[in-house]
Amino acid sequence: MDDSLYIAIDLGAGSGRVFLAGVGPREVEFEEVRRFHYPPRRSAGHLRWDLSHIFSEIKAGLRAAGERARRLGRSISSLGVNSWGVDYGLIDQQSRVIEDPVCYRDERTAGMIEQVCASLSRAELYARTGIQLLDFNTVFQLCAHRQAGIPQTAARLLLIPDLINFLLTGRAVTEYTNATTTQLVNAETGGWDRSLIGLLDLPERLFADLVSPGTDLGPLKPELAAELQLDGVRVIAPATHDTASAVAGAPLPDGWAYISSGTWSLVGVERKGALINDEAARHNFTNEGGAFGTVRFLKNVCGLWLLESCRKEWQAQGMAVDYDSLLAEVAAIEANAGLIFPDDRRFFNPPIMLNAIAEQMAETNQPFSKQPAVIARVILDSLALRYASVLRTIEKLTGRKIEGAQIVGGGSRNDYLNQATATATGKPVLAGPAEATVTGNVLVQAIAAGRFASLADARRHVAENTRLNEFLPRPANASEEQARRYAAIEARYLS
Repeated sequence: MDDSLYIAIDLGAGSGRVFLAGVGPREVEFEEVRRFHYPPRRSAGHLRWDLSHIFSEIKAGLRAAGERARRLGRSISSLGVNSWGVDYGLIDQQSRVIEDPVCYRDERTAGMIEQVCASLSRAELYARTGIQLLDFNTVFQLCAHRQAGIPQTAARLLLIPDLINFLLTGRAVTEYTNATTTQLVNAETGGWDRSLIGLLDLPERLFADLVSPGTDLGPLKPELAAELQLDGVRVIAPATHDTASAVAGAPLPDGWAYISSGTWSLVGVERKGALINDEAARHNFTNEGGAFGTVRFLKNVCGLWLLESCRKEWQAQGMAVDYDSLLAEVAAIEANAGLIFPDDRRFFNPPIMLNAIAEQMAETNQPFSKQPAVIARVILDSLALRYASVLRTIEKLTGRKIEGAQIVGGGSRNDYLNQATATATGKPVLAGPAEATVTGNVLVQAIAAGRFASLADARRHVAENTRLNEFLPRPANASEEQARRYAAIEARYLS
């Protein structure tokens, strides 16, 4: 059997990694060959991504992957890129990137939902797209860009993974799963909603053809193939949205939900069709495209951004906060440390996260401790209870019981959060794969190459060759009281 390897380029909102992967018989192997960082920085009046730096690091990772494959004596079949959603870049007719992409955490979209929905109702926008209203969605970024002035030379809008694919191959297309995060794809047709684009007075010329996960975009540009010594390597569009790849890479048992746990937590279920009605809109659930005709019905939860922001602030204060040691201290705390509502808008990008948490806790008459372990406990307990709340809402909206939750991504290594989630939800939790996004990226490439006949076949291979950790609910009277206190806090900030 062909033992070809695959390269997965996994871009997160601030850091990226390049993996060399093999999924041969009895093999699910992922080797990280390069890791790099690219925090957004202020440039030309906005918070932006340094695209040239990102692409330079990607090329270094591709070169390293090729060298490693040659040492192993194995060929590379293809590569695939996935990233976060909503952010985009513009290219001109001469195939030049016009300006560095603006980061979704930039303040340019403040108030844009209200402006757009003054002429187009929230209900209609949701009915057309099935996408939750978040002020950083591409539709609101583009409307803000239009007000400021979209360059007349702009010929195409490409989301981040599509932009990287364009730089690799010269082909300007948009992959479907990431396109759905723009809130400009029609949920019924699966194509760009041209009438919506017209209603919002957005330049129709910007929108490239949509392609499905598994589309072969062609070989690397000849000059790149020569520079990187990757002759014959194809570029495949996986499910380019990182959560779509993570769900594709999760061997979900029937009836189970997923929690893709990282900077953001995406809590949802995989469906065969969109669920768009007044109740789904009221709860602001989203129907994002998945691999091979699936839909990810989910809710965005703030996620481990809360804890990582605090850790950076502690480190800036000269406090050494080792992650594993911190979690050990968290687990040793016996009393309840307090609770917050994780999806409070003030936590999106505050100047000081610790102050934002203290402010919310003061509003709910809770003491705020400056001890890192206590604050971490507040965050993790609150995330687990938020997950439980979202899962209960999904059950109500879909009319189907959720049997358990599979936590994938980096957060699946956090045993305290995994156990807290099992207890808060009253459901079993499976943790892993930790590299679900990379797994899904590679599985779609392998399906395109003929290694697997279907996604079900590929997921079965992962399940048979990956060890998952199981967490069962722990009965505790204290957890019931904690759930009641959390429910009161959540109701305050959702009202």
